[in-house]
Amino acid sequence: MYVTISNHKSDYTCPKKLSKRASHLPETRLKAGSHLFHEGDRVERIYQVVSGVVSLTRLLEDGRRQIISFGFPGDIVGFPCDGRHHTDCVALNTVQLQPFRLSQLKSGDGDAALHVDLLQAALHEIAAMQDHFMMLGRKSATEKVAAFLTVLANRAGTVVGQYVQVELPMSRADIADFLGLTTETVSRTISQFRKSRLIALDGAHTVIVLRPEALGSLAEDGFT
Repeated sequence: MYVTISNHKSDYTCPKKLSKRASHLPETRLKAGSHLFHEGDRVERIYQVVSGVVSLTRLLEDGRRQIISFGFPGDIVGFPCDGRHHTDCVALNTVQLQPFRLSQLKSGDGDAALHVDLLQAALHEIAAMQDHFMMLGRKSATEKVAAFLTVLANRAGTVVGQYVQVELPMSRADIADFLGLTTETVSRTISQFRKSRLIALDGAHTVIVLRPEALGSLAEDGFT
């Protein structure tokens, strides 16, 4: 999942669950903190997240971490670059994934529809990554955090009465490394949203979006 508020709309929706029968491979389960793969590993399989959340990360030369994206249920992770993984993939909580052989992306052997779904997912990832990197370079801290919460509420939020509740499996540091901010800036911005009654907090990992339209406007325009 790439967090961005794009100027163009896409009709693409990642399939909630690709054909398990087409995989012929058993599901993979990971505990929080476990690696699915490491940067530089040779790619033999790609995976669709069935439940839980993973992060895709890279280490910069100076040791700093950049989270490239989060994988939520329905997302496909592990697309190759020159035959190898270009990120680490880490489970943020208990994760269940359905693996598919890389050959099913390259040739579609045995299931043409699956081949099309995997190819469309790969192309969509490229476009979403471009939008996300544009956001990293052009948006303010307020806009970035507002976009993060808005997209997460739309993607994984639960309607509770007139509000939307969002569980955050990631830490404030994870959010900061994803948005190109410091942990202090993320925490300060979330506190500002709470004081402005845009959101409420129920512990460190539960956000209740009180005014989704206002939060969405901040994602595009920032505070005025």
